[in-house]
Amino acid sequence: MIIGVPSEVKNNENRVGLTPSSVKTIVESGHEVKIQSNYGANIGYLDNQYINAGAKLVETAEALYASSEMIVKVKEPVPDEYKFLRNDLTLFAYLHLAGDPENAKKLIDTGVTGIAYETVTSEDGSMPLLAPMSNIAGQLAVIVGSYHLLKPYKGKGVLIGHMQDMNPRVVTVIGAGVSGTQSIIKALDNNAFVKVVDSSQSKLDELKLQFGSDNIEYIFSTKDSIQSSINESDLVIGSVYVVGKEAPKVITKDMLSQMKPGTVMVDVSIDQGGCFETSKPTTHDNPIFLENNIVHYCVTNMPGAVPLTATEALNKVTPSYIKELANKGIQSALDENKHLKNGLNIKDGFIAHPGVKEALESCLLYTSDAADE
Repeated sequence: MIIGVPSEVKNNENRVGLTPSSVKTIVESGHEVKIQSNYGANIGYLDNQYINAGAKLVETAEALYASSEMIVKVKEPVPDEYKFLRNDLTLFAYLHLAGDPENAKKLIDTGVTGIAYETVTSEDGSMPLLAPMSNIAGQLAVIVGSYHLLKPYKGKGVLIGHMQDMNPRVVTVIGAGVSGTQSIIKALDNNAFVKVVDSSQSKLDELKLQFGSDNIEYIFSTKDSIQSSINESDLVIGSVYVVGKEAPKVITKDMLSQMKPGTVMVDVSIDQGGCFETSKPTTHDNPIFLENNIVHYCVTNMPGAVPLTATEALNKVTPSYIKELANKGIQSALDENKHLKNGLNIKDGFIAHPGVKEALESCLLYTSDAADE
């Protein structure tokens, strides 16, 4: 199979889908890998490293897409790339279709077969290709949230850190999955008092066994309990994820009026539409905005801030799936591996994933079960 790896074009997206070592393992499996020139230069992966690994260089994205059977990316294509997509091409990347219905429809209309990293599953119910980025985003949420609490960046002007004879600052984490758990760890490490809010009592009980009772409170999720928690918080992190679906809005606009001005809210769920009603996508160039004097950080590619770390983490898990798709052929690989098939989001102009379908059918003019085979 011919596998193409184009440069990422999203704002400040310097992660790469394949490292030279990943290319080497794929080429050794009998496949051809084409890399766009200067693909990984921003994080130190040079063209000659890819050539030595067995890749062929292609100058333009147009030529690379046209000559490939499968495209491997990190982030979903932007509208300028849609013209390169076609119905006999497979796209393997983070797609997050539920978070952007307008562009999702345009992507679906290209007819491309879209397999999304974030909905591939494993036997234990986890998301093996989403987890590495969730891990990073959860840690970054505390870092960027703390940074934007500084007064010059519209925050309260408080420090989440170790201060002798002072009460710790309060961080609320809503959603205690992979990302949320990493936020808890990072916040506790920085001497914060952490309020953990989740809709699963069993998850809260599990976390209590892990973290104990010092500087942490476990709260079952209701609108009132969320309101009470965020009113007392300096930093609020939302990391709610429902596979394939738009994130539920756990903080509504009216709830902001009771919060303290300068509180920072970090929406890790923004790729899935955001879990705060007032969230809207932002970029690393312009990461925040104010709503009711509350700082909102809603960058849609948070791990892109640490592209080398994120690339290394991603490439520990994706190559085996890429080789499975290439070795068996797309349809056979999906038919033989139900967990990989759960990654199938779109095919032949139709929505294939039930969660994505549910999220988008109220927004799009059409939907179909035609890709369920």
